[in-house]
This record gives sequence, structure tokens and C-alpha cells, in this order.
Amino acid sequence: MNHVSDIFLNSGKVRMRRRKYGNYLLEERLVILGTGWASYSVLKHVDKKLFDVFVISPRNHFLFTPLLCSTTVGTLEFRSIIEPVRNTGFRDEHHFQVAEAVKLNVDSHSIQCKSTLNGQLFDIIYDKLVIGVGAVSNTFGVPGVYEHAYFLKELADARKIRNQILKNFELAMQPGVSEAEKKRLLHFVIVGGGPTGVEFGAELYDFMKQDVTRLYPHERGEVRVTLIEARQILPSFDEKLRRFAEKKMRQRDQFKLLQHSVTKVNKDSIILEDGSEIPCGLVVWSTGLAPRSFTASLDLPKNKAQQLLVDDHLRVKNIPDNTIFAIGDCSSIETAPHPCTAQVAERQGLYLANSLGLYSQGKGSDVKPFSWKNMGMLAYLGDYQGLAELPAGKLQGFKSWILWRSVYLTKLGNWRARFQVPFDWARTFVFGRDVSQF
Repeated sequence: MNHVSDIFLNSGKVRMRRRKYGNYLLEERLVILGTGWASYSVLKHVDKKLFDVFVISPRNHFLFTPLLCSTTVGTLEFRSIIEPVRNTGFRDEHHFQVAEAVKLNVDSHSIQCKSTLNGQLFDIIYDKLVIGVGAVSNTFGVPGVYEHAYFLKELADARKIRNQILKNFELAMQPGVSEAEKKRLLHFVIVGGGPTGVEFGAELYDFMKQDVTRLYPHERGEVRVTLIEARQILPSFDEKLRRFAEKKMRQRDQFKLLQHSVTKVNKDSIILEDGSEIPCGLVVWSTGLAPRSFTASLDLPKNKAQQLLVDDHLRVKNIPDNTIFAIGDCSSIETAPHPCTAQVAERQGLYLANSLGLYSQGKGSDVKPFSWKNMGMLAYLGDYQGLAELPAGKLQGFKSWILWRSVYLTKLGNWRARFQVPFDWARTFVFGRDVSQF
């Protein structure tokens, strides 16, 4: 059988239809939007003998987000925590497109997509659609956040933060820099006291303690980190563990916790709700989730947080033929909402991959509602201290740090990463972090 391409130009758009081998029409086309925890879990576990799988995503890798903060200061290298999507095995190299969905037509079973490489528009037809596009950081409408703050959701974000930190240190070394400007450059502000904000602060503290002292000994006393949270840090953790984390942070030199709201972010400072201005050289914004523009644009049932409402089988509500599913941070089960965590998203992806196989084989009656068992939460506090809230009990301190590293090492998705991550940890411990800018 000859391979016949069915990609063609139509009114300036590329329209991708179902592919054929000779006169044989392939199995149902499954289109997956996104390569995050939920979508990637579907891609890895779905039976590709039953579906012609297409993936649309603006990034061509899966990112192991629990270790993302470690890359911002060089504890881990960027490539150590990613997995190339194409390694999952596609029937055709065209079945993965670096693009983002911009419009959904439910009636025609088609999605309009836009290449993030050249802006080309194309349509793709689906039989089954999985929406797993995730979410973005919530700015809460605070002026200046998009213009002057850094987010920490993607690998590109971590690279920008790392380069800015190193740039600030080098700027502070320049001749003629005033003491006030030096203090501003070396003041790093984190807005948001969730796991991302706390763990980024932990990595910064380790960098200050272990590497700044060695590389910038005369500037060690000028470096400051401020973590700002309007309510309480790590709100999803047990109160005892939260108090332990807060106590550890408050005991640290040059590390400050502030219970305030930020009302504006300027190029060189932030403004608090009491009107006070704090000069700083870097602002990292990590304050909850908001829907992506694609999710917000969909004329489908949503909750107040603009997440797509799904039933307990992860099917989007009000779709008569049950061909659209939504998983991960962009969705919420109407009858039993789950937290927006990587753990939940991964389990949803695995569940949906198995369910799709049963649906395809006419065994839909065998599909049970989605259920999830909380396996616990982990957080790193810096200085070899951690938190662990598990079904078997709660831990804090050094033992939790050991557990934090051990669990995430086993959760890495391939053997390359399982070798590379401990190698990076060992290299950092022996030789220190790499402070090269690139």
C-alpha cells in the first residue's frame, strides 16, 4: 500500500484530514491538545493500534514540573527534566505539530490551529478530541505583571529567570554602580506562597548560601530574597507543616516573608497595598491559575474559574456524541472537583487512555467513573529541609528532603533523566552551580 498524503492548501490554510493507506481508512482519529502532565499521559498510554493519534502543542517536549525550580539557579540543567514528545512514536512525523489550537467547531469536528513557528493556520478533523492545554499564571489584573514580572510555568521561563539572576550579579559588579542600585539588583522578590513560590525561594536560598559566598564573597551581604503572600504559605499542606516551613524561612538571614498584596509591578520595584514601594531586581509571579485564551474562548460549559466542566468520565458537558474530553488544569469534574496538581492530571490521563481503548472496542459499559487517591504532597524548603504529607503520616526536615528527591527521581519518565538528574545533583554538590550565561 502506498502512503498517500492528505495535506493540502485551501484558501491559504493547511487542512489536515484523515490519512489513508491505499483505499484503507485508518482507525478513529484521536487529537490531543497539549503535552503537559494530563495530555502526555494519554499519549504515552493510549493504544496506538486503535487510534490514529495526532498531537497539537506549542512545545515539543514534556516538562517534569516538580523539578523546574531547580533549573532556575543551575542545580539541575534544563534538558535533564524534559522528554521529547516525538520519542513516543507516531505513525507519521506529521502527526505532531508545533502549534496551538485557536478555534473549535463542534459541529464539523474540526479544530483551527496556528503554528507557533510561522503563524500558518490549518484545520484538523477529529473523531475523538482530548483538551489538555493546562492553564497560565493568574495576574489578578495587577498592572505591570505581564510587562515586568517573570512567570515560572515553562522551561523558557526558567531560562529567562536564570539569565536575569546571573545578569543582575554581573551588573552589580560593574564599576560606578551605587550601593542603592546594587541592593536593588540583588533583591529578588517572589509573589505567591504556593509550592512553586516556596521552592523557587528555597533554590535561591541554596544558591546564596552555597555559591554566592564562593563566587561573590564581597556581595554576599547585599543579596536578599522576599517572599510575598497575601494569606498563608503552602495552604494545601497541614497546619503543623506550614508552621514548620514558615519558622524555617523566618530564621534565615536575608530571607523575608511578607503578608501583603501586591497592587503594581514596576520595572525596578513593586507597590504593596499599603502604598509602600520595594525596589527589586527581579519579580517572579506565582499566584494561582487562570484559563488559557483558547479555553476561555470555547462556548462550552465552564465553572467560575473558567475551567471546562466534565462528568465523572471526563467527558465535556453538553456534547451529544461524547467525542470531546477535557483533563488536567483546564477542566473540573462538576460533581467532585479535584486539585490542580500534576498528580491528578497524570492519573486523569492514564484513566482516559484506558477508557478510550474500551470505548473503541465497544466496551463503554465497562468504563468506571474516574476516581483518584491522594498519594501525598512534597515540598522543598532549602538547606536540605523538606515537607512530606503522606497517607502514612507527616514528615518534616532532612528526612523529608531525602524522600522528596527519592520520589521525584523514581517519577522521572525515562532512564536518561533518571541518570542525568542524580548526575546533576552530584555535580552541583561537588563543583557548585554553573553561573555561565547563555
